[in-house]
Amino acid sequence: MVIDFHTHLFPKKIRENRQRYFAGEKAFELLYSPENSRLASSGQIVAAMDEAGVDKSVIFGFVWRKQKLFGLHNDYILEAAAKHPKRLLPFACFDVEHKNAPKEALRCLEAGMAGIGELAFYRSGIDNKALAKLDPIMEIALAFDKPVLIHTNEPVGHNYPGKTPITLAQIYNLVLRYPQNKIVLAHWGGGIFFYALMKKNMKEALKNVWLDTAASPYLYDPLIFEIACRVFDPAKILFGTDFPLLKAGRYFKDLEKISLSPQNRALVLGENAAGLLFGNSNSA
Repeated sequence: MVIDFHTHLFPKKIRENRQRYFAGEKAFELLYSPENSRLASSGQIVAAMDEAGVDKSVIFGFVWRKQKLFGLHNDYILEAAAKHPKRLLPFACFDVEHKNAPKEALRCLEAGMAGIGELAFYRSGIDNKALAKLDPIMEIALAFDKPVLIHTNEPVGHNYPGKTPITLAQIYNLVLRYPQNKIVLAHWGGGIFFYALMKKNMKEALKNVWLDTAASPYLYDPLIFEIACRVFDPAKILFGTDFPLLKAGRYFKDLEKISLSPQNRALVLGENAAGLLFGNSNSA
C-alpha cells in the first residue's frame, strides 16, 4: 500500500479566484500569488493517485487566519473525503492563533477527521507564544488519539516562499512539550532527526515523532532516505509529496537512485502511515 501523507486541496471558488483571498491572508498570498503555484481539487488528486499508483492520501487545506475561510476549507476537505472514502483521509487545518481554533479542531475531529494539520507558523518561529496557542489543540488531539502534522523546515540554506524562522531548539522544545501526542514533523523535521544519534535525551524526546518527506526532491539529495532510515527509525518516516507542488512519480525516481531495502521502502511508502492512521498496516 502506498499512502501520501501530505497533500493540499482547495475549493473551486478559491482555485478560480485566488487573488480575492489575499487580503488579510499574508501567508496565502506569499505561497500562492506566483502564477506557477498550483491549486488542486479532489478530482485532480485522485487522478494523480491513479496515475502514480498511490492508494490513499491525507488531504488538508490551509492555515487561514479568518474563521470563515478555515471553516469553508475544512468543510470542503470533509466533502472530498466523503466523495472518495477509500482514497482520501481528511485533516483539519486552521491558524492556531485564532480564538476559535480549538472549537474548530473539536468540530472537525467530531466530524470524523483523521488528524490535524498541516499547522504552520509562517509569521514566526515556533516560539513560546506559538506553543501556548498550540496547547489546547494538542490537548484535543490527544483526547481523540489523532496525529498532528506541523510544518517545520531546515533553519539554514536557501530561502524560498514558506520558509519560516524556525530553529532546531524550537522544534526540540515542541516535541518535549507534548510527549504523549503523536506528532508528525513535515519536511523531514527540518533535520532534527540527525540528533537521534546523540546518546542522551534525543531518542526519548523523539519517541512519538514521525517525519514526512514532503518537498524532499526540492530540498535534499535522494540519499536522505537512506541516511534517515539509518540514524532515525525507518518505522517513523512517512511518504508525503506536498501535492500539487510535486507528484509521487518524482519521489519514486529518487528512490530508484538509492539502495533502500525493500522492507524500508514498504515502511516509508505506506506501512508506517497505515500504522499511525489505522493502528495496523493492513487496514484498507
